[in-house]
Amino acid sequence: MLLKSNYDLLVVTGPTASGKTSLAATIAYMVGGEIVSADSRQVYRGMNLGTGKDYDDYTINGTTIPCHLIDIVDPGYKYNVFEYQRDFNKVYSDLRKRKVFPIVCGGSGMYADSIITGYKMYEVPPDTGLRIELEKKSMDELREILLTFKDLHNNTDTDSKKRLIRAIEIEHSSRNKGKTYNGFPRVKALLVGIMFDRETRRKRISERLWQRLNSGMVDEVKLLIDHGIDAETLIYYGLEYKYITFYLTGKISYDEMAKDLEIAIHQFAKRQMTWFRGMERKGLKINWIDGELPMEEKVKIVLDKLESN
Repeated sequence: MLLKSNYDLLVVTGPTASGKTSLAATIAYMVGGEIVSADSRQVYRGMNLGTGKDYDDYTINGTTIPCHLIDIVDPGYKYNVFEYQRDFNKVYSDLRKRKVFPIVCGGSGMYADSIITGYKMYEVPPDTGLRIELEKKSMDELREILLTFKDLHNNTDTDSKKRLIRAIEIEHSSRNKGKTYNGFPRVKALLVGIMFDRETRRKRISERLWQRLNSGMVDEVKLLIDHGIDAETLIYYGLEYKYITFYLTGKISYDEMAKDLEIAIHQFAKRQMTWFRGMERKGLKINWIDGELPMEEKVKIVLDKLESN
């Protein structure tokens, strides 16, 4: 179908296991669009089951929908929001030139927020001297240092020493001295979120976790370790990679891993919802759609909204 919309792009978001990819791919198929991922971990090659790369969902009626910003860097690299903005801009510019409608899909609220609002990000290079000093300190000492900053860049990902040191490094650097990426486009975006009630969301998360464990997620992490990715880096990536690494290095049993990981993913979904509510408090309207609706109804709701303005 020919899409007639005043919107520059569509953003399909929601907590983990809400069915974002299948909805985004179906809409892309209907309008001849392409998907741009907004997932902070799906950028890594070889990290598939753990990050939820549901490749099959990108094929609709025998047509594979192109998807950008997935599998673009090797595991071990520390990809960030600054780089995401830069890479998104390149893809977005190309899609606009080709007159292809962009459909952003992902649950990383910060990534989606950064392209909708276009806020400036700063590139902070590594500070070798500072890192050497910080390496000498304990985790508790690093957390105390981080808490001395009034305007934290990120105060949630502090469960490994590498993350703490990088967070301090970013705060320590004068943001005025950082390299600013100023060429970010102003976009008019329609935001759509998929919502389930709390109990249904928990059930979907648990079922998805066990499906991936049974599909070889532990083997995936073991292969990364065998290819030289160190345990601390995998812990840095969090959730599946963190707890499975704990299991593979003998810190916890398989049953403990599965139980702790299930709890952690439920907590992660709650944090995602908190971020989305924060976006709404800033004035960004998220059009929430009942996840229980049939796909045809969800697609119709989105297409009607795209063409109504």
